[in-house]
Amino acid sequence: MNIGASISSVAALRLPFSIHSFRTSRTLISFPSLSLLHSPTFHNFSSITSSITASMSTSSSPTTDQPALDDKKPAPPPKPWLIVGLGNPGKKYDRTRHNVGFEMVDAVAEAEGISISNVSFKALIGKGFIGDVPVMLAKPQTFMNASGESVGAIVSYYKIPLKQVLVIFDDLDLPFAKLRMLPKGGHGGHNGMRSIIDHFKGSRDFPRLRIGTCLRALLTPPHCFYIISAVKWVKIF
Repeated sequence: MNIGASISSVAALRLPFSIHSFRTSRTLISFPSLSLLHSPTFHNFSSITSSITASMSTSSSPTTDQPALDDKKPAPPPKPWLIVGLGNPGKKYDRTRHNVGFEMVDAVAEAEGISISNVSFKALIGKGFIGDVPVMLAKPQTFMNASGESVGAIVSYYKIPLKQVLVIFDDLDLPFAKLRMLPKGGHGGHNGMRSIIDHFKGSRDFPRLRIGTCLRALLTPPHCFYIISAVKWVKIF
């Protein structure tokens, strides 16, 4: 089942992984560059994203009270979706749980053939398309706690509506590999999200994808792990 296909207006924002089966045992989620063991606590992704689907469809559809466009004037190009993966720059942080946002954006870039090589607005940025939808992929290089400096500047410069800004980040409160996508919400104690909300002048009305990085539900006694690679894990507490 292609999970991203459930986000209809973003055949666009199809995510580069598949759930091969639902079993009572652990399920493997396969990424181009990242594999995660998925716990039985995973909820149906399509139901979680249904409210976001509606907002995406609305954002791409003209309103009925808009005046008809002059046939001689081309319609303005659509605003891109900004997909932000949060993390910390530098090799010492590679493959750690805090960088799972970077990992996901890298996986999207690999799947869609988008090069994230430009340096702008204190971020590594790549521009391209997912399906017919223009997207910008961004990995802020400000360190996690100052992510808003970069994201806020990108949104301001390109005048991207907040409802078209998807932020991907780690969540130690979610069971390992559980995904939770919401159309809006608070920072949940995550300093990167706190910084972004501050630079959005307090607005929380933007979608976010939280990726669980805690293995408490799978292990006895409970432990949490850093993400090191597709198959290696290092216990942190």
